Amino acid sequence: MKSESLIPPADFVGLDAVTHLCTGGEAPWLKGQSEVYAEFAQYKSGGDRGRRAIYSRGERCRQRMGQLWNVPAERIAFMPSAAEGMAWLARGLDWRPGDNVVTTNLEFPSVAYNWRNVRQQGVELRLVPHCEWLVREEDLLAAVDERTRVLAVSQVSFYTGQNLDIEQLADGLAGRDVLLAVDATHAAGAVAVPAACTDLCVSSCYKWLLATHGVAPCYLSQRAEAQVRSTAFGWRNLAVWPAQGAVRAPDADEKPMPDKMEPGNPAMVVVLYLDYALGRLLDVGIERIAEHNRDLSEQISAGLERLGRQVISPSVRPQRSGNTCFVDDDAHGLCEALADRRVLVWGEYGRVRVSGHLYNNSDDVERFLGVLGELV
Repeated sequence: MKSESLIPPADFVGLDAVTHLCTGGEAPWLKGQSEVYAEFAQYKSGGDRGRRAIYSRGERCRQRMGQLWNVPAERIAFMPSAAEGMAWLARGLDWRPGDNVVTTNLEFPSVAYNWRNVRQQGVELRLVPHCEWLVREEDLLAAVDERTRVLAVSQVSFYTGQNLDIEQLADGLAGRDVLLAVDATHAAGAVAVPAACTDLCVSSCYKWLLATHGVAPCYLSQRAEAQVRSTAFGWRNLAVWPAQGAVRAPDADEKPMPDKMEPGNPAMVVVLYLDYALGRLLDVGIERIAEHNRDLSEQISAGLERLGRQVISPSVRPQRSGNTCFVDDDAHGLCEALADRRVLVWGEYGRVRVSGHLYNNSDDVERFLGVLGELV
């Protein structure tokens, strides 16, 4: 069945001249964001009232993010990056020698290496090996024991596009004092994210969420909030006004979520960009987007296999995402050759990642496959 675009490509900057299949690296820019910037500029010049208008829009963004992830908006904070979300957890737990963190050996660096400093406190990092490029939920759970403090994973793999079953992981951890930390960067906006099953769920917003760099929405559970101490403080996460005047007291009470994770101003112009993009995504619906992206993934996989390419993405539909990946010794060189022919994909670490999102259609996939076949 032929897949049609869910949002017209004409709504984005620059898609009239290229076949854009690299949202997994960098999403194209929505033309409507120019109006968001103009509105922000007016607010920014509006003094105190303008500031309040900016933050009102920010709260709408928080509500929309909660709607997308099906969690209470007040449990979502705006972090500067997904890496900082994981780092907040790593810095704030009360680690003890003999504790361990479980993750995979096929993880993105900000998930795999955010625990570097706690290893100096005698904390073990357990890297569960992949099995023919796939990570098995049962292997992750088997690596968890009574000293595991965190199970940290990406919901969708940056390398293979595998969509892990987060609910299965949460069920397997039930009754254990283990925090489930999830980087949803390649899931949020592409497939459903069961954030309510996690203790921390964070996502960059310059990929599938169709915004840009500088803000990463982050969900924090009540259980994690009770266990993790804050390590940075400022005017937003401390109750200094109106409890205090201009003269500082020795200390100040800490605010709960969402202010708890926001010691200073988030990048509010990016929050407004995210707010606009979330409006577009929610209008379409994440279930519809996920089915569309998986349809494109199946079409991409079938075409790559016809061309004799080694596909390392899952073939089981629930494990698919927007990313479909295949092995190539000169992945970056192949991406450059495709880009010269106005086909944009992403290549690194010996594999090429082809990303189909809601502005793509079956014709984009066929053009990519045709150009790839010509290059071969």
